[in-house]
Amino acid sequence: MEIEELPCEEHHQILDIHIAGSSYPPFVLSFKNLTYDVKVSTKSGFPFRWKKPSVSSGNTTKSLLRGISGEAKEGETMAILGASGSGKSTLIDALANRISKQSLKGSITLNGEVLDSDVLKVISAYVMQDDLLFPMLTVEETLMFSAEFRLPRSVSKSKKKARVQGLIDQLGLRNAAKTVIGDEGHRGVSGGERRRVSIGIDIIHDPILLFLDEPTSGLDSTSALMVVKVLQRIAEGGSIVIMSIHQPSSRILGLIDRLIILSQGRTLYSGSPSNLPQFFSDFGHPIPNNENPSEFALDLIRELEGTSSGTQILFEFNKTWKASSMDDNGGDDTISNRRCTLPLKDAIAKSISRGKLVSGGNGANHSSSVPSFANPFYIELMVLSKRLLTNSRRMPAKFAVRLGTITVTGIVLATMFWQLDDSPAGVQERLGCISISIATIFFNCITEVPTFIQERYIFMRETAYNAYRRSSYVLARSLTHIPLLFNLSVTLSLITFWTVGLAGGVPGFLFFFVTILASFWAGSSFAAFISGVIPDVFLAFVSGIAIVSYYLFLCGFLVARDRLPKYWLWFHYISLVKYPYEAILQNEFLDPTKCFVLGVQLFDQSALATLPAPVKSELLESLGRVVGRNITRSTCLTTGKDILKQQGIVELSKWKCVWVTVAWGFFFRILFYLTLLFGSKNKRK
Repeated sequence: MEIEELPCEEHHQILDIHIAGSSYPPFVLSFKNLTYDVKVSTKSGFPFRWKKPSVSSGNTTKSLLRGISGEAKEGETMAILGASGSGKSTLIDALANRISKQSLKGSITLNGEVLDSDVLKVISAYVMQDDLLFPMLTVEETLMFSAEFRLPRSVSKSKKKARVQGLIDQLGLRNAAKTVIGDEGHRGVSGGERRRVSIGIDIIHDPILLFLDEPTSGLDSTSALMVVKVLQRIAEGGSIVIMSIHQPSSRILGLIDRLIILSQGRTLYSGSPSNLPQFFSDFGHPIPNNENPSEFALDLIRELEGTSSGTQILFEFNKTWKASSMDDNGGDDTISNRRCTLPLKDAIAKSISRGKLVSGGNGANHSSSVPSFANPFYIELMVLSKRLLTNSRRMPAKFAVRLGTITVTGIVLATMFWQLDDSPAGVQERLGCISISIATIFFNCITEVPTFIQERYIFMRETAYNAYRRSSYVLARSLTHIPLLFNLSVTLSLITFWTVGLAGGVPGFLFFFVTILASFWAGSSFAAFISGVIPDVFLAFVSGIAIVSYYLFLCGFLVARDRLPKYWLWFHYISLVKYPYEAILQNEFLDPTKCFVLGVQLFDQSALATLPAPVKSELLESLGRVVGRNITRSTCLTTGKDILKQQGIVELSKWKCVWVTVAWGFFFRILFYLTLLFGSKNKRK
């Protein structure tokens, strides 16, 4: 093997690998009799209570794949063609191990050996139909972050950069290298360039198997042709490329080595695209000159599907035509290919040794037991944190909106509750100010839901083939949020604490800030959990707001805990608003030297408030004689501890309330991790 450095237009270098002779047997992916059935629920009529459904409900079985067989070789591109609903994407998912083994029947082997799921994740890549990318990263940064994930740390930084630059040239992205990806609100690269970037991040480690679900979908003919040319070069570099495609042009068809045409989950043609004219000529429907063979094939299949016998006649013809072709070629070449290929373990080792940048592999490692992840946990954590911070820093509007909301809320609270006194009315206003502050924090955190859900799909794509660990993402997500939460907490605390006149001085302010920060932490964790459970932005947002509202209703502010119905007590104790609310109340009312209701204030907020002062004094003396206590205008009737008892706050100390709030944050982060662990398998049932 020799490696040449080929110069490109921009004086970058592309690593081009040439394998001398044919001493390395190719990989051969074989699949036989793949069958996949799903149950479809059927129900007709309107089953209201007073009216039985006209037809009973039940389940019917629908066959998405019906006995599909074939093979794909290293150095070749295989395209799966068919109309919508023919089973193209289903077959891609089956080959890429994205269908549960309990549901998929048949066999899939690489070099005659059944592929283990963990090994397949390491040596393969899957490019989804949707381009899921961080919008504010440039093309070069996106590919570089992918290299940091997929290439092991044994590969130096300079080699990773060289790999990225070579891939940029290979993908034809040199002019767009410094351009951000963009989204609906930010102008970025074109659709064709975006699709090539999506391919690039999945081939950065030079996989042996590359699966693509309609890589040309939504592209113009020129962009689609360029994408397929890129895939052809990837195959020629020593990979097996398998893609689904809807309706390729004649030029694209000429770049494909093997073609499978499907209809209703069955194979109607399997072979080289160059044999299509002969195939349909023998079938009695010759392809007219200068007509696209793929368009002709799809049009004919649609006509046959509209007949009573459907495509059965073409299906049967394909079997006999293929059998005769095998006889002419001296038998089934699948068997001969299997004989000339190395065992899978040796083939992977040789593939790594000749330059394939398989995750976790390197030139010195000739073992097929490549690690599941290319890098250790801490490397993933650093790279993920850097990427999240870079993307967030370039979208300041999101932070500005949240900071603006907190700032405006703080100003409103400061002006509404300016320098509250220690009167009975001041007590009620303090309770209202504190509860509104805490509720605002949690409502503000719910605005994170759309961002989490957007990143969730990127996360699912990247972790499906072991780019990094799920735990690395959850921890990086949490750590990168702390500076944001800290800034929001400082802003709200500085604006409200001193202006409202809350108690405690500097120590009280520090405790107030810590409680606010703990609340932001718990709220952010709750938002992450909601986004992990409910993948729909609207439903997650509405659900989050509703639950936070219930937290506020039952936290003890509107109705004290002792007066809550017993059947709602469980929700009171799981309310995220309860614990920071009680912590700040204790910080406010635990001072034993402060009195909140004097004797003269006993009649405030009542019909007796307008009585003359001498009359009030006489009433207090009379009341004192009744209860056996001397009560004057300056007698303290209600202390802070009395207020806490009235609110039912007698169970936890203020610091315990803070620690419970922090613990809720960790609890929801763990739940978020579990939802990602068990809810992002990317497999059909």
